[in-house]
Amino acid sequence: MTKVADGLLARRSLWWVGVLVVLILVPLVITGATFTTIAVYCLMYMGIATAWNSFSGFSGYVSLGHAVFFGVGAYTMALVSTHLNMSGGLSMFALLPLAGLVAAIIAIPYGYIALRTRRHTFVVITIAFFFIFQLLAFNLNFTGGSAGVVLPNGQFSASDYNNPFYYACLIVLVLTVAVTIGIRRSRFGLQLFAIRDDEDRARSLGVKVSRVKIISFMISAIPVAMMGAVWAFFIGQIYPQFAFNPALDVTIALMAFLGGFGTIAGPLLGALVLEALQRYLNLYLANADLYLVIYGVLFLIVISFLPEGILPSVGGRLRRRRLRADASSSVVSGEPST
Repeated sequence: MTKVADGLLARRSLWWVGVLVVLILVPLVITGATFTTIAVYCLMYMGIATAWNSFSGFSGYVSLGHAVFFGVGAYTMALVSTHLNMSGGLSMFALLPLAGLVAAIIAIPYGYIALRTRRHTFVVITIAFFFIFQLLAFNLNFTGGSAGVVLPNGQFSASDYNNPFYYACLIVLVLTVAVTIGIRRSRFGLQLFAIRDDEDRARSLGVKVSRVKIISFMISAIPVAMMGAVWAFFIGQIYPQFAFNPALDVTIALMAFLGGFGTIAGPLLGALVLEALQRYLNLYLANADLYLVIYGVLFLIVISFLPEGILPSVGGRLRRRRLRADASSSVVSGEPST
């Protein structure tokens, strides 16, 4: 049994390494600006969806307020870089940890208030927090209000301008996936799953429920803010309605549910499919909002035929098929099935 488990772990590790190698080589092999722009956004949303899922998917608390952290990260990058008169080179990426730190600090009181509630009430409170932060961005003087903030121009070569942003997103994504895998395999992850299954029972078994939820909420905020910071530098100018965009929360939730809520690879697949599809349709459809209709149809198809998400549903069907095949072979050979 141990050898089988070790072999499975080795194959999974090899698969992850192979995917990472492919992602590293992608912008070096396909250098078109349109493709690399789409690739930057795909990696960005893959990281955001994974971070969101590390809290919502593992704890069962569906948050529709993580766009707060994206906006906080974007404004941290914008305000600090302009205040320090930064040149717009690679040194700008040194602000990513600061953006994550600011979001983590904000996540503590945010989580302390929101996580005192459950289920639908929690969802409503996260939405309320989001609109509070959006209104603050519109009305505070230091955020620039509705005029937004202009960031330093990226001092990169025109031929491969997108590559620094691509690799910055890739680094954040890899760290996010690594942390998520670590959480899932740790005692802390088991506590989160216990909360998801039955919070009252988890508390009675000695789980420090409030502390575990707030720590998980805080951890999930960091990558989202870092991706927000990359986004702000990438587009060069931010406005409150785009930095704090309510569509972001719905989108990342849809990505996680599409790929497989509570899994590791599910949000990655969901984000890759949906974000690439959206960017492609925006480029080639006359009606830029038609992708929302396609999103809805795709979501209905998945809910109807793959209710647990793509990866869990497909994986479950493959396991059932393999069990039936094993049972059939046992009957043919005359051996008792196990």
